[in-house]
Amino acid sequence: MLNEVTISRGIIDSYIEKFKEALELDVAIVGGGPSGLVAGYYLAKAGKKVAMFETKLSIGGGVWGGGMMFNELVVQEEGREVLEEFGMEAREYAPGYYTLDSVYMAATLVHKAMKAGLKIFNLVAMEDVVIKEERVSGLVINWGPVRSMGLHIDPLTLYAKYVIDATGHDANVAQVLVRKMGVTLDTATGGIVGERSMAAEKGEQQTVENSREIYPGLYVSGMAANAVCGGYRMGPVFGGMLLSGEKVAAEICGRL
Repeated sequence: MLNEVTISRGIIDSYIEKFKEALELDVAIVGGGPSGLVAGYYLAKAGKKVAMFETKLSIGGGVWGGGMMFNELVVQEEGREVLEEFGMEAREYAPGYYTLDSVYMAATLVHKAMKAGLKIFNLVAMEDVVIKEERVSGLVINWGPVRSMGLHIDPLTLYAKYVIDATGHDANVAQVLVRKMGVTLDTATGGIVGERSMAAEKGEQQTVENSREIYPGLYVSGMAANAVCGGYRMGPVFGGMLLSGEKVAAEICGRL
């Protein structure tokens, strides 16, 4: 016989236990898109304590919609190694171009990353960063609906040795850091350069090149990397996103 209060207690107790464990991390990932999920997978697989915070209900970022709501996407030859690591099957459409279902990719990235040990908190928004000795050392977080509704509710705080801004075109973490602290980033201008228009080949290359530490303790990945460093956009081709997450995870693992 089911007891409704026992159900409620199970949810509350389990969530609180998981949440308390995430208050001190090796790596905090902000944004649940493909680069963040890949980074989370490799970090968790390496035994690092890593959690992801996504303000929306769903995880997967821009993967779900494919190209203009045609739920198919492309991964080029360079990204095949990550597809194989995740066990994702793709069809060779043309030499060096592989297509796969966008829902399949999103679901697989989430499943594999969580199975490796990544903890994911959806509906949790990043409000601010924690600064200690001129270094990003954690996050200030609140419920996603609190942020979207503009409610005056004080947030909570967690510590992390490294933070990854995987928030896509908006580069929310870097934007907050520059706006509130007036810091100089490791970019061509010292600030957020801004994303350039479409140039798929350059954009894919720059997504990987720009995925790096831009301020002590803060890495950028995926489209956040191009937005911060001035790279081109590339549309629904995702090899660079996957390789971006792999690169950032490897660099952080080497420093932890």
